[in-house]
Amino acid sequence: MQTTAPSSTRTHVQGWLAARLSAESKRWLDEARAELAAGAADERFCILLSTASRHVARGPLAPTPEERCKAWGALEGFDPERWTLLDAVRVELVLAHPRIGDEAGARALEEAFRYTDVGEACALYRSLAHLPKPERFAWRAGEGCRSSMQAVYEAAATDTPYPFRHFDAIAWRQCVVKGLFVGAALPRIFGLDQRLDAELARMALDLADERRSAGRPVPIDLWLCLGAHAGERGRTALEHELAHGAAGARMSAAHALARANESARTRPWLEREKDAAVRREMEAALERPHASRELLRLPR
Repeated sequence: MQTTAPSSTRTHVQGWLAARLSAESKRWLDEARAELAAGAADERFCILLSTASRHVARGPLAPTPEERCKAWGALEGFDPERWTLLDAVRVELVLAHPRIGDEAGARALEEAFRYTDVGEACALYRSLAHLPKPERFAWRAGEGCRSSMQAVYEAAATDTPYPFRHFDAIAWRQCVVKGLFVGAALPRIFGLDQRLDAELARMALDLADERRSAGRPVPIDLWLCLGAHAGERGRTALEHELAHGAAGARMSAAHALARANESARTRPWLEREKDAAVRREMEAALERPHASRELLRLPR
């Protein structure tokens, strides 16, 4: 029985490719899909994923704002903004596998993961949220979210709903904290605001203490992990950042206080702040708490 992925996002992927691929690339992709439909062996599936780079021009997918909006509407949390054209082709090959919804397809995908380079791994991790029964791949997604390679981590953890929907509490917290270590932008982790808790806040504050003890700056996105769960320890840490942090850190700390329903603590710092850009962000924080994704604009 064939179980080709019934992903609502696949239609969008195919539309992007139809509008962007050259005639030669389209012919190659059609031939590759025909091979898969005819029952290509796992080894051949892996070869097709690898050799796609010989037939597809390199460069960003560059979806339009309308395409990004439609992608989000098809699967909340999915944003292809940072996909490459080659990512899209490889994701389409995964979704075209006629048995991707059963154990045979899962084994083929795992075999592909065994032999990937970084680019191939990124595309495979980006495919996971779009597969039938995606919860089957929680362990594999967790591997990506534990990677020390920023590109691989971001492909697995950011601009996708996968961790939010399928990770347990421990895996979720590990995913978020790992993002701080690899330098990822945490606002790109879908659902961050909905899965904050006291344990994640503690882990974040422990990391902040370690950074300060080592004389290193605290990543500004660390403060997004606190929400209303950090108590007096969190408030003290944020006021320390307002007193001693760089401009981006002061902006982030002001927003974190607002997100903790403590925006009034920002006002004395606003009155003494001299940097106009920081003042604007402090004023914005005083007006209302901002969702984490809105804070992608802060300088990192």
